[in-house]
Amino acid sequence: MSPPCCVPHGGGRDAPEPAPVAVRDDGSRDVALVVPIPGGTATVGTDAPVFRADGEGPARRVVLKPFRMDAHAVTNRRFAAFVAATGHVTEAERFGWSYVFHPFIPAGIAAPSPEGTPWWGQVHGSFWGAPEGPGSSITERLDHPAVHIAWTDAAAFAAWAGGRLPTEAEWEHAAKGGDDAARFPWGAAEPDDATAMCNIWQGEFPRRNGAADGWVGTAPVDAYAPNGFGLFNACGNVWEWCADPFRVRSLSAAARQRNQAAAAEKERVMKGGSYLCHRSYCYRYRIAARAGRSPDTSAGHAGFRVAYDA
Repeated sequence: MSPPCCVPHGGGRDAPEPAPVAVRDDGSRDVALVVPIPGGTATVGTDAPVFRADGEGPARRVVLKPFRMDAHAVTNRRFAAFVAATGHVTEAERFGWSYVFHPFIPAGIAAPSPEGTPWWGQVHGSFWGAPEGPGSSITERLDHPAVHIAWTDAAAFAAWAGGRLPTEAEWEHAAKGGDDAARFPWGAAEPDDATAMCNIWQGEFPRRNGAADGWVGTAPVDAYAPNGFGLFNACGNVWEWCADPFRVRSLSAAARQRNQAAAAEKERVMKGGSYLCHRSYCYRYRIAARAGRSPDTSAGHAGFRVAYDA
């Protein structure tokens, strides 16, 4: 049985209805490094799952058309431009709070934790522009990925930018960088507490982060070398939303129950893991790993990147 995922369940049924998607009339988008991704037959998922309950397997073959994709996760700078142009209000702002990793919460702020994930705290006033709550800022993190981004927020940005969220199959294909057998964007080599290949936890989660990679939270979107297709930080740093509804491909009773719950919450797929992942706890910085959360879920490690039709 897998441990609780490091993505807390968020949102709720008492939130206002989402705002309409804001789309630029001229169809243009902010300047971003966009790379071509070739089409072809791709392998999605794995026949050697680590967390079977997440639906990592079985592996399946999918034929994909060529498409394009942001080389980087959407930065705070780009998201700020979107908000300035459209007036978009994120889910975290509509709820009035989002989840912040406890060590990052300023002293004196009450932050109750959700059941099963005591390292998260509900911080009122936390959102993409104030990632740790009142008094925090993105001023020194404009080139870091925007966080506290719900699926609805990501979809709105993508439409405004002239794109869309990638499908899970497209995301995996792009993350592999041309090596269909790759376990990680860089290949098969396993990161550890002394070797920085991506921005993940290094140490004993959640008590001690050795930060051998130089980061205790998010890193700049280009902090590590790109993969074979030119994508940076596909795994680690922040979870990335995909277009697909979350579903486990299994006929087991447990899978049916999981799928029923996911359908009821309208869960969407998240990929890539984050700076909080560690092999001992949330070994989900593998390309085949996945999570599903409701589209209004936001947290301090939830971001996205945009895909575009070729």
